[in-house]
Amino acid sequence: MSKSDKYCVIMAGGIGSRFWPMSTQKFPKQFQDILGVGRTMIQQTYDRISKLIPKENIFVITNKEYVELSHQQLPEIPQENIVGEPLMKNTAACNLYMANKIAEIDPNATMVVLPADHLILKEETFLEKIEIAFKIAAEHEYLVTLGITPTRPDTGYGYIQFVDKHDSDYYKVKTFTEKPILEIAKSFLESGDFLWNAGIFIWNVKSIHHAFETYLPEMTQHFTACEYNAGNEKSCIELIYPKVQKISIDNGILEKAKNVYVIPADLGWSDLGTWTSVYENGEKDENENAANLKHLLTYNSKGNIIRLKNNNKAVIIDGLNDYIIVDTDKALLICPRDHDQIIKDYVLDLKNFKKGDKFM
Repeated sequence: MSKSDKYCVIMAGGIGSRFWPMSTQKFPKQFQDILGVGRTMIQQTYDRISKLIPKENIFVITNKEYVELSHQQLPEIPQENIVGEPLMKNTAACNLYMANKIAEIDPNATMVVLPADHLILKEETFLEKIEIAFKIAAEHEYLVTLGITPTRPDTGYGYIQFVDKHDSDYYKVKTFTEKPILEIAKSFLESGDFLWNAGIFIWNVKSIHHAFETYLPEMTQHFTACEYNAGNEKSCIELIYPKVQKISIDNGILEKAKNVYVIPADLGWSDLGTWTSVYENGEKDENENAANLKHLLTYNSKGNIIRLKNNNKAVIIDGLNDYIIVDTDKALLICPRDHDQIIKDYVLDLKNFKKGDKFM
């Protein structure tokens, strides 16, 4: 399989409301340097995959509101490769849209689909696994996903069960399970045949088209109305998107298809879905505080994550343990770390304030 037959789609459309107040409607988390490493999440995703795929074969699909922001952060990618969706329709629609665009350029293309906002520490392993996936997906009509070797019974992730019949690089998928309760997650971990669902997919354009025709025929029909990589593509997409079903690629295709295979991978992976996951993956001081600040004094304070937009402020914290402290131009958040799943609720309540949207 030649290098030019390999394509990548970076999905960058989310709002990241669990990362408020740093992640806002105008500036979501994928465009931020959440870990303080000097590159934003989408830039790190591009850096990683560009070692394998030429920049002209890398696409970004995002909300139309973030097209300009994507251009600014990824000037290496051709302008026409950054595509804006007119409405948020979950992941099935954007996968079909991009498969259609790429198939129009190269009918033999095999593509990898990556979320823009994931942390991967073991990059060499990641690239090795993606290479294996490209080979499998190019040679067979398989829908391939990377499954992350679980390290704990986490209830924040979906799980993939595989059929372990032989010693191999990849296995047939038996079931997908949405975020389970703790007892079930524990039993998954003990059984040894479950992996975390990282939302990383690899398939040939012909294979994914066939799957859409089989399992989401109505959506497929809507998308056939458009001519891709042509002058009228944008206006046609704006016309069909309101009619398209809002469903994830997992629910719409992968849970139903019989040709899904998984490659187990230990990647040092996190979806950085919450402030706690940022805390766990960030650098910490001698008091286990994750704070990359010039002028910080802490007293009797441990296990906090502290993020400030203005790094020139002096920060003094006394008597706080295991808290999230985030200060931006528009908002200040102070809450226990174990409440990070309800930050979305804070945001909803804040919207009820008079002119509350200005804080979003």
